[in-house]
Amino acid sequence: MKHIAVIDIGKTNAKVALVDRESLSEIAVTKRPNAVLQGPPYPHYDVEGLWQFILDGLKRFQTEFGVDAISITTHGASAVLLDAAGQLAAPALDYEFDGPDRLAADYDAIRPPFAETGSARLPLGLNLGAQLFWQFRTFPDLQARTRTILTYPQYWAFRLSGVAVNEVTSLGCHTDLWMPEEGKYSSLVEREGWTELMAPVARAADRLGSILPDIAARTGLAGDTPVICGIHDSNASLYAHLAARVAPFSVVSTGTWVISMAVGGAKVALDPARDTLVNVNAYGDPVPSARFMGGREFERLIGERPKNFAPADIDSVLARGAMLLPAVENQSGPFQGRSAAWTVDEARLTPAERYVTVSFYLALMTATGLDIVGAQGPVLVEGPFAENSAYLAMLAATTGRPVEAVAGTGTSIGAALLVGHARPASGKGAIERPANEVALRAYAADWTARASA
Repeated sequence: MKHIAVIDIGKTNAKVALVDRESLSEIAVTKRPNAVLQGPPYPHYDVEGLWQFILDGLKRFQTEFGVDAISITTHGASAVLLDAAGQLAAPALDYEFDGPDRLAADYDAIRPPFAETGSARLPLGLNLGAQLFWQFRTFPDLQARTRTILTYPQYWAFRLSGVAVNEVTSLGCHTDLWMPEEGKYSSLVEREGWTELMAPVARAADRLGSILPDIAARTGLAGDTPVICGIHDSNASLYAHLAARVAPFSVVSTGTWVISMAVGGAKVALDPARDTLVNVNAYGDPVPSARFMGGREFERLIGERPKNFAPADIDSVLARGAMLLPAVENQSGPFQGRSAAWTVDEARLTPAERYVTVSFYLALMTATGLDIVGAQGPVLVEGPFAENSAYLAMLAATTGRPVEAVAGTGTSIGAALLVGHARPASGKGAIERPANEVALRAYAADWTARASA
């Protein structure tokens, strides 16, 4: 089991990566945007476009390297409804569609409390229960036509293997459908008559079976190539560390969403109004977490602008007190409903100063999330932000704890580690304490005071 093909579908981009399990590195990658089709009947994921992309990637990797197993990781807040023939009973709804908000009052009247599910009430379709409620109420015949409800990574496992299961990391991702402390479906599932529609629950590392014969014929993969159940993407980032680290520690998974997950931290009362939640890790254990849409904010604020800077740019930002205050994407995160504001004229910032200021903002938003979930111990940063030294320096300064950038792309590597025994992803070591730590801390204190006002 050396070469693991990983289907990795993020909210913004999708990729198929071939991970060498010995070096824990991606040796080949193919990517495409994760397009949303606008309808009818509502905005939905381009499932068939993704399927062809996946098959083409598997065929290429088999030809060039050989594929020993397939694992899967995707974003959360999504499910697929299958009919009696195993086909789509309805398109896979885009969780950023506002349709579920139209029945918000009706849904609020029947959804379980935060204490039961660890799911904060979120807008749009970010609560999977709200999606299902809206779909079944809006299309009256849909529930009768639905035979199986599958969490999103497991839908792709079903397409590959023909085995239909659900899995706890996706069920525990602010869905309203799962009770993390009890390890079973919530009262909402029974009350709405969905219990018989939910596929059996498997663990992320379970081998579901081998690829279907037509997949083998289409891709050239061996007919006995195993398909692994799969995992929610933020939990894929966490997975490699659970068996290799001594608690307490926290993992920050960065991508479209920045998810801060506290393992063995302080016991705190989570505030659902600040976009905290209880995730469920690959072993089925609850993990206090906080989130904000940091990757989306970075793209909005930086886009194609230069992404380099010099120490003098940090000095300039600190001296001028150039800050971005929350929140850019304000329908989620710890400062919901707040409007972003600059403390200086953003037009007068150089591209490098802008990059530093935005990086500081993202680090301070991350630190806020870590604080409100009781995180303690080292902070491990996965994903794109692990390459941003300004972000890492501010995060280390404001938390006062070691911050380590973890090598590799967390989600794909974590999903590959589901094959066989988990082992730690390689780290780059804790970043050195910055020489200007006192100034960074003063900046962070000022930002926190302004953000809290």
